[in-house]
Amino acid sequence: MIERITRWAESRDDVRGAVLVGSRARVDHPADEHSDVDVILVVRDAAALVDDPAWVAELGEAGITFVEQTGMPGVVRERRVLYTDGTDVDFVVVDVDQAQVVAEGASGVFARGVRILVDKDGLITPLLDLPPPTSGSSPSQHDFSEAVADFWYHALWTARKLARGEVFTAKSCCDSHLKWLLVRMLEWHAGDRDTWHEGRFLEEWADPPALAELRQAYATYDNADVERAPFATMDLFSWVAGETGDHLGYAYLAGEEELSRRFTLQTLR
Repeated sequence: MIERITRWAESRDDVRGAVLVGSRARVDHPADEHSDVDVILVVRDAAALVDDPAWVAELGEAGITFVEQTGMPGVVRERRVLYTDGTDVDFVVVDVDQAQVVAEGASGVFARGVRILVDKDGLITPLLDLPPPTSGSSPSQHDFSEAVADFWYHALWTARKLARGEVFTAKSCCDSHLKWLLVRMLEWHAGDRDTWHEGRFLEEWADPPALAELRQAYATYDNADVERAPFATMDLFSWVAGETGDHLGYAYLAGEEELSRRFTLQTLR
């Protein structure tokens, strides 16, 4: 597939470059049999390729294809394709005049591994002279406090939805929003360890006791379990955030936690 994409990009005048990223281009945590192919296409008209899927058939028989939002700066959408041979390709399509913005926003991805397949105008190569990925991350006091306040606000929000009988909404907040705030705190808790992004390889870098507790913090779709799981999540977050604040020398919002816990208990009783 990578060879086909390369030949295809070389043959199309509107495609000015193609870059392989992700596990297929990495040495650390390289691709396995479950990995997809992540390609950034630098083109003259990104919207034309994203909106019209006819071109994906030039690379093979497409079984499923759709457009997905992406958080990459300068890129609004990408086209995902599952070919009938099982190959999964993620095409991030970028306008030529947005290549610089994308390279700056995706520097962490590029630094982990990148392979230029096509660069007709010599535009891409200078954009990829990037430093290696930094390990760990340290928040400011403001960012730390915002995450803590966000968590305790939505812990009570979850309880109120459950008390109203909105089990699905409560479970979604507990097992999605609260968990992403917990993952962010686990990243800060990890200190100078390489924490990748969006929870990738969490099982390798997160604190082992926290991982053990995380198993109990998810809920089944059941009223009683959706009531239990937020408390397990709250206890885990409180512990991780408290240790993180102590390590960084930041004030922890103990009053906010106490307020949220008090009203959460009242709500569910």
